[in-house]
Amino acid sequence: MANTAPAPALSEAGAPGNMGDVRRSNLALVLGRVAQSPSGSHLTRAQIAASTGLTKASVSSIVLDLLDAGILREIGLNPQGERGRPGVGLELNPARGVIGLEINVDYIAAGVTDLSGAVLVQQIRERDNRDSDSEPVMAALAHLAAEVRTAAMEKGVELLGGGLAVPGLVDAGNSTVIAAPNLGWQDIKLDLGRLIPHLPLGITLFNEANAAALAELARGPAGRHDFLYVSGEVGVGGGLVIRSELFTGPEGHAGEVGHIVVDPGGSPCSCGGTGCLETVAGQDAIFSAAGIAGKAGTRSESMSALVAALAGEEPDALRAVERAGRALAVAVASTARVVNIGAVVLGGHFAVLEPWLRPSLVESLAKYAPGKIQPEHITTAAVGEGAALLGAAGSVVRSLVEAPHQLQS
Repeated sequence: MANTAPAPALSEAGAPGNMGDVRRSNLALVLGRVAQSPSGSHLTRAQIAASTGLTKASVSSIVLDLLDAGILREIGLNPQGERGRPGVGLELNPARGVIGLEINVDYIAAGVTDLSGAVLVQQIRERDNRDSDSEPVMAALAHLAAEVRTAAMEKGVELLGGGLAVPGLVDAGNSTVIAAPNLGWQDIKLDLGRLIPHLPLGITLFNEANAAALAELARGPAGRHDFLYVSGEVGVGGGLVIRSELFTGPEGHAGEVGHIVVDPGGSPCSCGGTGCLETVAGQDAIFSAAGIAGKAGTRSESMSALVAALAGEEPDALRAVERAGRALAVAVASTARVVNIGAVVLGGHFAVLEPWLRPSLVESLAKYAPGKIQPEHITTAAVGEGAALLGAAGSVVRSLVEAPHQLQS
């Protein structure tokens, strides 16, 4: 979660608004202080009051609400930074968690983290979802989610909510996949409640690349505030992070780098266009150009075969990845010019293929956008497999921190 500057204590400053609004704002203020405190640091009520400007009585009342809601727990005594009797420390309750879920073209995944973001359990299951009806896919994911939830419960963790990431354009408010060409889904409304019924915060729908970008923001190097996350799967997605916030545009669909045209005379794309980045740098496109398609079974077997071919310097494999790197550079250069970003994070198969992809990517970026993105600012993702589900789960925690009243009856 991005750090926030100290906010004025609304109830103390007499700011306009009804008392309910003030209470909700102060709940978020107090919970935010605890959530953003360094690992191992357990703030006391007095320390929170001092840093927020709220009275000790107000903080004590708010903390009681957060304890009752199960979001915080008390932990020992904290003698640091206080005079007199030590106060009781506070931390996010490790017995509460969130679940991240993902549907992609050739796998489904589920994982649980606690409220601090620590991964408690995670499973990825290969499954061919291409051109599938949504019902069996959702049924398979519900089964996997139940397994993961049971594993979390055995660790003493109760789920509060979750997020589902899919590789396509989504309308989160209506739980609708607007278009996921590689799944063959168009205007599909999902029954998210069936995945794990009766979660207090429910399940929220996310675009896969955007969720992965949020995971990178939360778990990547500190101090990196602006970057383009490029997600490589069967399709190619992108997430834009600007000033430590995900930028999605007015309708929530910004960052679709996989459908930037890199070859106007190229192949038809699943989106209905022609010559999109995905047709050159998506997994299927690379496997086909490298002569891997049809020779291996699962996606992991195909990727292993490709890496082995690259390590063996097989010409077709080297040419396929070099071509993908050049095409990726065209899309990245175009994006960098439009949104003025200077860093790129490679995720999915782009991270796996980075040693062979980087030379053509760097060379082409220098040609198409000289000086715009330095080689040292092209990095691989800090989070490997499961980035999208971890980002979706983390977004639920962030939403809770910003609006903890959601859990209050």
